[in-house]
Amino acid sequence: MKEWHLETRTSSIFFQRSNQVTLFLIVLFMASNTAFAEPFPVGKFPQETSEFFPMKPQADADDFQSIEITSTDQVFVETREGWFHLSERQWLKKALPRAIQKSRRIPRKLLLSTQAGLNQSTQLPDGSWLAAANEGLLIEAEGKFVPWPVFDNKGRQWGTHDIRGVEVDQKGQIWFTSLAGVACRTSKGWQFFEGKDGLPYNDFTRIASGPDGEIWFGTHKGLIRYQNGRWDYRQGRRWLPHDKIMDLKVDSKGTVWVLTPEGIGCIRQDSITLAEKAAFYEKEIKSYIKRTPLGYLSEVSVITPGKKDQIHYHDSDNDGLWTSMYGAGECFAYAVTKDPETKERAHHAFKALRFLQTVTQEGSHPAPQGFVARTIRSTKLPDPNDGRLKQDEEIQKNKDQLWKAYEPRWPVSADGKWYWKSDTSSDELDGHYFFYPLYYDLVAQTEKEKEEVRQVVRDLTDHLIRHGYNLVDHTGTVTRWGVYSPDALNHDPDWWAERGLKSLSMLSYLAVAAHVTGESRYLEHQAELIQNHAFDTNALIYKIHRGIGSGNQSDDEMAFMCYYNLLRYTPEGSLRQKALLSFYAAWLNEAPEMNPFFHFAYAGQAMGREVSDPWGTHSISPTGDWLVDSIETLQGFPLNRFNWACENSHRIDIKSLPDQNSTDLLSSNPRQRGYRINGKVLPVENRHFNHWNTDPWQLDYGGSGNILASGTVFLLPYYMGLYHGFIAH
Repeated sequence: MKEWHLETRTSSIFFQRSNQVTLFLIVLFMASNTAFAEPFPVGKFPQETSEFFPMKPQADADDFQSIEITSTDQVFVETREGWFHLSERQWLKKALPRAIQKSRRIPRKLLLSTQAGLNQSTQLPDGSWLAAANEGLLIEAEGKFVPWPVFDNKGRQWGTHDIRGVEVDQKGQIWFTSLAGVACRTSKGWQFFEGKDGLPYNDFTRIASGPDGEIWFGTHKGLIRYQNGRWDYRQGRRWLPHDKIMDLKVDSKGTVWVLTPEGIGCIRQDSITLAEKAAFYEKEIKSYIKRTPLGYLSEVSVITPGKKDQIHYHDSDNDGLWTSMYGAGECFAYAVTKDPETKERAHHAFKALRFLQTVTQEGSHPAPQGFVARTIRSTKLPDPNDGRLKQDEEIQKNKDQLWKAYEPRWPVSADGKWYWKSDTSSDELDGHYFFYPLYYDLVAQTEKEKEEVRQVVRDLTDHLIRHGYNLVDHTGTVTRWGVYSPDALNHDPDWWAERGLKSLSMLSYLAVAAHVTGESRYLEHQAELIQNHAFDTNALIYKIHRGIGSGNQSDDEMAFMCYYNLLRYTPEGSLRQKALLSFYAAWLNEAPEMNPFFHFAYAGQAMGREVSDPWGTHSISPTGDWLVDSIETLQGFPLNRFNWACENSHRIDIKSLPDQNSTDLLSSNPRQRGYRINGKVLPVENRHFNHWNTDPWQLDYGGSGNILASGTVFLLPYYMGLYHGFIAH
């Protein structure tokens, strides 16, 4: 028996979210170069949600003046017509309580002592006044306002003019804002914050302090919070009625209330667990997302932006992929919880994916056995083939010379009930092969259930082998992205860019097929591709990256699924060592993206692993902030999954990615992309994406609240993290 010499090392990680600072303890047991992390005990955390309270017809944008919160958290808004009180979502005209009226009243003598308009004022604990004015930061002295010069450690004077806001927080610290940034007077002296310090934006309007030491800053483009060294930015309709914050106050529960040209809004922080969040997304998916009786899921359209009362369902090109990723999450969940409802959801996903294979058989345009459709739609709906050929010919002529123009792109099933979409892509296959072995290992229990999985995997894999490692549809030709043949990948210049990923995918497919069916012939095909066509060498670099942010996120998502399975089902040996090293290089490139799916997929296969070269043996366990970043992203996901636009290109805490890091080597007009000063992408609260195939380095995201996305982006990594023991259950 090998004797392990264990060195126990304790690392303290302060994980801060809004008004909660929780000390998490991760104990790392060091055995040689192998590190194992105990599950991350997340517990309760504050989940932000927003709510809007329009005031029309009582008031328009030009009528709004200020907002006040009473000691009992009653909300009052001042307009030209007087004060209004919020009562059960109704605005009722009501006088402001006298105590608040008195606290707002600055002595007349002080007002007369300055010629400049006051932007905001506040009282110090001793009763004296501070003011933010156009002429600078002012303080009461001998019954009048006088300038208060403030210098930083570089000798620069702050607070000389155009001071936008001033506030005293719960600790008695003084805060003020200007275009230069934010200043705070602590017990140790003045502290200053600029973009380089993490301040997101600097066109301020007002300041408000909260009960737990948080400070909120209103700006002309969004809302900023600072607490315990962390900056958070809230912008766009997901969070605010309008980006311009005219006034703001914080109630005793920490809810921030904002006055904007479009009315009043608030951002609450409700205590929740990751499990409760998962249950919310599961309910949303069941109620609004799943399409057809088989339950395919992607995203749906809504008739009224931001409202779920009228849903419009539609197919997507990648229904098979998205349903596979959802189903994979359910497999991980069932392995941990053994919940019968979870098992049923996983089984339902299997039936939906299997149907994409069986629906293509027979009918007027049958596909070769094993072929899987992209998706299906009811024949009761308009014929999707109408006008499609002309559209495809235009694409082939003007955009993609390899695009297939043919008809019908949507054949009809043998029973006449369904159109099924052909020209299936490699995205779909990566999804199918990711799901099937997880379902086989973690969910299927009876011999009948397992044989059903074997047959689906066998038919699909044999289809690829029969057609020279290609996916061939009912036209008898290879689909646009279904090329995996050695000749094409190794010798056709049109496919050189796909060589690495396609080789990785095929090696992974064959490993899955061998595992699920138990048939060694699939490993023989894998060996032939390695020995005669260097597929293992091709897969070492699945994409030619030029640094962080230079990949294609869709390809990255596909690669991580394939790496996960290839390593999960490949025994020790040369192929496994190469795959581990390749996966390590891929993960390092993706690490700043704070993607819990990527982190957990990698850690699930590489934790405690080593690779060797002529210079020694090296640990490739994940390092750095991968676990904290993963939890932060899972916690940060908004419950609101509507596609509201997000803008970040104006922020001052952003560094731009150079053109050399563009996603397209040959692009003549690269998009504006970047990352925060901490080297990581924007938090999920400042982005919107339906799936993990969206570029996280882009700064601005379009959208008008007319699309409701699935919660799979949360569910898959959360359940995966539970399964692998990275998150405490």
